[in-house]
Amino acid sequence: MKVDLHIHTNASDGRWTPERLVNEVVKTGIRLFSVTDHDTVDNISAVQKLATDAGVLFIPGVEISATLNGQLFHILGYGIEQTNPGLQKILTHNTGLMNKNDDNSIRQLIARGYDIDYAAYLSYQDDSGRGGWKALNFLIDTGLCAGMEEFFRVLFKDAPAPYPIFPHPEEIITAIVEAGGTPILAHPGGSVNRKSSIEEVLLTFLEFGIGGFESFHPEHDEKKTRICLEFSQKNERQITGGSDCHGGFIRSRKLGLPDIVLQQLKLKKLGEYTERV
Repeated sequence: MKVDLHIHTNASDGRWTPERLVNEVVKTGIRLFSVTDHDTVDNISAVQKLATDAGVLFIPGVEISATLNGQLFHILGYGIEQTNPGLQKILTHNTGLMNKNDDNSIRQLIARGYDIDYAAYLSYQDDSGRGGWKALNFLIDTGLCAGMEEFFRVLFKDAPAPYPIFPHPEEIITAIVEAGGTPILAHPGGSVNRKSSIEEVLLTFLEFGIGGFESFHPEHDEKKTRICLEFSQKNERQITGGSDCHGGFIRSRKLGLPDIVLQQLKLKKLGEYTERV
């Protein structure tokens, strides 16, 4: 059974609607999948219904931002009850932080001398079908950058874009558990965590009570995947994996890649379906 447990829709920074995503899942031959949008569950109910109608298995999920010692971490929550008040409180908080971060990044560019009309930015209507985020798409449309790479490596090369301080990982883990879900650390060896070694990250989150680790991910080479697998098995943690596909917004992320089958994973307690496997 082909599996992809890390996919984004246009509810966060992906491009695909629920309908397009489920169509692509079926076309790719994936039989078990999850939507894990950043700090929102807005498309979960729609995807759940479409997946049921299409005869494919679905685990409701989310990817929540956390901050630890100045580093950004993403924690996946699988099998969550999306209406849980505690979970919704954190998602609303994080979304508010990201919206303010958009505004701050534009103000920072203005302060550095860029000719930007802030009022035009505030009234700008972002198109969710493009992927990305409001500030990025506004700057693309005004001709100040060509895409995400130029946003970070040109506009903010010498003065990094401001970034929010999200809740501590333990707070996120607790909220996911209280919402009936299983917390999984996303891409432990990914570049987003580059200040710490993968071994340090795994040990730290084990102490926080994480339920498992995303071992298979496009940013994990063979060595990082092996380290995650061995650590998860030794410490009896869940093992997940996914493409981190954004529907073409991040071109290197392709649906269904890495190629993962159910037998490579350990998915007990990740949702109603996985209780039976």
